[in-house]
Amino acid sequence: MDLQKGITRDGEGVDGIGWSIFGQAYYAKAHCDATFAFETNSAPGQAVPVHIHPDQDEFILVQEGELDLKLDGEWFKARAGDLVRMPRGVPHGYFNKSDKPCRALFWVSPAGRLKELFDALDELTDEEEAVRLSAAHDVEFLPPEANA
Repeated sequence: MDLQKGITRDGEGVDGIGWSIFGQAYYAKAHCDATFAFETNSAPGQAVPVHIHPDQDEFILVQEGELDLKLDGEWFKARAGDLVRMPRGVPHGYFNKSDKPCRALFWVSPAGRLKELFDALDELTDEEEAVRLSAAHDVEFLPPEANA
Protein backbone atom coordinates (compact mmCIF):
# COMPACT_ATOMS: atom_id res chain seq x y z
CA MET A 1 0.00 0.00 0.00
CA ASP A 2 1.36 3.42 -0.99
CA LEU A 3 1.03 6.61 1.04
CA GLN A 4 -2.05 8.61 0.01
CA LYS A 5 -1.76 12.39 -0.33
CA GLY A 6 -3.92 14.62 1.81
CA ILE A 7 -4.40 16.21 5.21
CA THR A 8 -5.51 14.45 8.37
CA ARG A 9 -7.22 17.09 10.49
CA ASP A 10 -6.38 17.80 14.11
CA GLY A 11 -8.41 15.58 16.44
CA GLU A 12 -9.35 13.18 13.64
CA GLY A 13 -8.03 10.00 12.14
CA VAL A 14 -7.35 9.41 8.47
CA ASP A 15 -10.54 7.94 6.98
CA GLY A 16 -12.12 8.40 10.44
CA ILE A 17 -9.93 5.66 11.96
CA GLY A 18 -9.49 5.83 15.71
CA TRP A 19 -9.24 3.48 18.68
CA SER A 20 -9.73 3.42 22.43
CA ILE A 21 -6.88 1.36 23.84
CA PHE A 22 -7.09 0.91 27.61
CA GLY A 23 -8.73 4.33 27.92
CA GLN A 24 -6.33 6.23 25.68
CA ALA A 25 -7.64 7.83 22.49
CA TYR A 26 -5.58 6.97 19.41
CA TYR A 27 -6.09 8.39 15.90
CA ALA A 28 -4.52 7.02 12.72
CA LYS A 29 -2.77 9.92 10.96
CA ALA A 30 -1.16 8.05 8.02
CA HIS A 31 -0.73 4.43 6.99
CA CYS A 32 1.18 2.74 4.19
CA ASP A 33 3.71 -0.09 3.89
CA ALA A 34 6.61 2.22 4.73
CA THR A 35 5.19 3.91 7.83
CA PHE A 36 2.30 4.15 10.27
CA ALA A 37 1.65 7.42 12.13
CA PHE A 38 -0.84 7.85 14.96
CA GLU A 39 -1.76 10.40 17.62
CA THR A 40 -2.14 9.43 21.25
CA ASN A 41 -3.99 11.31 23.96
CA SER A 42 -2.87 10.21 27.41
CA ALA A 43 -4.57 11.37 30.59
CA PRO A 44 -2.54 11.66 33.80
CA GLY A 45 -1.58 8.18 35.01
CA GLN A 46 -1.98 6.46 31.64
CA ALA A 47 0.91 4.50 30.14
CA VAL A 48 2.09 1.88 27.69
CA PRO A 49 4.40 -0.52 29.54
CA VAL A 50 7.89 -1.38 28.36
CA HIS A 51 7.90 -3.36 25.13
CA ILE A 52 10.02 -4.03 22.05
CA HIS A 53 9.38 -3.66 18.33
CA PRO A 54 11.96 -6.07 16.88
CA ASP A 55 11.45 -4.91 13.28
CA GLN A 56 10.38 -1.24 13.55
CA ASP A 57 12.01 2.05 14.41
CA GLU A 58 9.62 4.23 16.42
CA PHE A 59 9.46 7.98 17.03
CA ILE A 60 7.41 10.22 19.33
CA LEU A 61 6.90 13.94 18.81
CA VAL A 62 5.38 15.32 22.02
CA GLN A 63 2.86 17.98 21.02
CA GLU A 64 1.35 18.94 24.38
CA GLY A 65 2.29 18.03 27.94
CA GLU A 66 5.11 15.67 28.83
CA LEU A 67 5.92 11.97 28.96
CA ASP A 68 8.27 9.99 31.14
CA LEU A 69 10.00 7.35 29.04
CA LYS A 70 11.82 4.19 30.00
CA LEU A 71 14.24 3.78 27.12
CA ASP A 72 16.70 0.89 27.14
CA GLY A 73 16.56 0.70 30.95
CA GLU A 74 16.99 4.44 31.59
CA TRP A 75 14.39 7.10 32.47
CA PHE A 76 13.98 10.25 30.36
CA LYS A 77 11.44 13.09 30.25
CA ALA A 78 10.13 14.41 26.91
CA ARG A 79 8.27 17.72 26.77
CA ALA A 80 6.26 19.53 24.08
CA GLY A 81 8.41 19.90 20.97
CA ASP A 82 10.79 17.04 21.87
CA LEU A 83 11.37 14.14 19.49
CA VAL A 84 12.04 10.70 20.97
CA ARG A 85 13.93 8.16 18.83
CA MET A 86 13.53 4.46 19.64
CA PRO A 87 15.49 2.15 17.32
CA ARG A 88 14.12 -1.31 16.59
CA GLY A 89 14.95 -3.84 19.26
CA VAL A 90 15.35 -1.24 22.05
CA PRO A 91 12.98 -1.74 25.02
CA HIS A 92 10.80 1.31 25.64
CA GLY A 93 7.60 2.40 27.35
CA TYR A 94 5.89 5.72 28.00
CA PHE A 95 4.12 7.00 31.09
CA ASN A 96 2.15 10.17 31.74
CA LYS A 97 3.26 10.80 35.32
CA SER A 98 2.21 14.45 35.21
CA ASP A 99 -1.06 16.02 36.33
CA LYS A 100 -1.91 17.19 32.79
CA PRO A 101 -2.95 15.38 29.60
CA CYS A 102 -0.34 14.63 26.96
CA ARG A 103 -0.85 14.58 23.21
CA ALA A 104 1.83 13.07 20.98
CA LEU A 105 2.40 11.99 17.41
CA PHE A 106 3.95 8.54 17.09
CA TRP A 107 5.18 6.81 13.97
CA VAL A 108 6.85 3.53 13.16
CA SER A 109 8.81 2.46 10.12
CA PRO A 110 8.14 0.13 8.46
CA ALA A 111 4.43 -0.04 9.29
CA GLY A 112 4.48 -3.77 10.02
CA ARG A 113 1.27 -4.99 11.61
CA LEU A 114 0.84 -2.25 14.21
CA LYS A 115 -2.39 -0.84 12.72
CA GLU A 116 -3.87 -4.35 12.71
CA LEU A 117 -2.82 -4.71 16.35
CA PHE A 118 -4.62 -1.45 17.22
CA ASP A 119 -7.72 -2.76 15.42
CA ALA A 120 -7.57 -5.88 17.64
CA LEU A 121 -6.95 -3.89 20.86
CA ASP A 122 -9.76 -1.36 20.33
CA GLU A 123 -12.06 -1.43 23.41
CA LEU A 124 -10.29 -4.54 24.79
CA THR A 125 -10.16 -4.70 28.61
CA ASP A 126 -8.23 -7.96 29.18
CA GLU A 127 -4.54 -7.13 29.70
CA GLU A 128 -3.38 -10.74 29.28
CA GLU A 129 -5.18 -10.96 25.94
CA ALA A 130 -3.60 -7.65 24.92
CA VAL A 131 -0.13 -9.05 25.62
CA ARG A 132 -0.95 -12.20 23.63
CA LEU A 133 -2.34 -10.22 20.70
CA SER A 134 0.67 -7.90 20.78
CA ALA A 135 3.11 -10.81 20.54
CA ALA A 136 1.13 -12.17 17.59
CA HIS A 137 1.58 -8.75 15.90
CA ASP A 138 5.36 -8.41 16.51
CA VAL A 139 5.26 -6.33 19.72
CA GLU A 140 6.85 -8.01 22.74
CA PHE A 141 5.93 -6.75 26.22
CA LEU A 142 8.55 -7.20 28.95
CA PRO A 143 7.74 -8.41 32.48
CA PRO A 144 6.20 -5.80 34.82
CA GLU A 145 9.51 -5.24 36.67
CA ALA A 146 10.88 -3.61 33.47
CA ASN A 147 8.58 -0.64 34.21
CA ALA A 148 10.18 0.17 37.57
